[in-house]
Amino acid sequence: MTSPTHASCAHCSHHHELRVENLQVCYRHVVALHDVSFATSCGACVALIGPNGAGKSTLLKAVAGLLPVASGRILWRDTKIAKWCREIAYLPQRENVDWHFPITVRGVVRMGRYPQTGWWRPFSTADASAIDRAIEWMGLSDLADRQISHLSGGQQQRVFLARALAQEAHVLLLDEPFAGLDRNTKSALASILRQLTEEGRLVIASHHDMDTVRDIYDEVLLLHRTSVAFGPVADVFTDAHLETTFGSKPSNAKEVA
Repeated sequence: MTSPTHASCAHCSHHHELRVENLQVCYRHVVALHDVSFATSCGACVALIGPNGAGKSTLLKAVAGLLPVASGRILWRDTKIAKWCREIAYLPQRENVDWHFPITVRGVVRMGRYPQTGWWRPFSTADASAIDRAIEWMGLSDLADRQISHLSGGQQQRVFLARALAQEAHVLLLDEPFAGLDRNTKSALASILRQLTEEGRLVIASHHDMDTVRDIYDEVLLLHRTSVAFGPVADVFTDAHLETTFGSKPSNAKEVA
């Protein structure tokens, strides 16, 4: 897979900051997240870690603008994130996607251009080029006309990433991207995420495999309805912090410093 030359990569070299301040999110009268604060910037790969029901998906959806914020702020480039929705791409859990919907790989990737163009404007040559680049970079050229229902789990994840690349998103929010993948496919996906961050994008992914955190991520946000700890993996991904987050060390966690 060859790296595309997207305009967004050059912009990300300025290290735009994502800042979440005292965030509270509610589902009706139930508080799902409270007092969540952290700040990170382009070029980082961030693991979002916490037990089931800790609010990981809720946080990703709030940052993506898919859930209302009860209080607090989410800022991107020092401005409320709603202004920058075109630069934010959300990739849901695969199990929440209707993979039998009759659409091809290229059709899904084309959807990534709508935040840039609007739903009704015809695609330009530049739009078509962005779609082609994204498909090529994700190694999907041979599958471009295949129905998404005929793809493997790893191929499905690459389609979502291609859609985000076609959007020229700066921030990629991934909900359990490694879930259900075999070891080789996980390794390939991890390599792709590293490439994306090395190009200057910000990747935030909810993650449950404690054994692979150090290999993939730069920073960790430990979450249990509130932010327990945030910072570089070496500083935050410790037994003490994990026990605070989970109540006990997760069963699949190796000994960490």
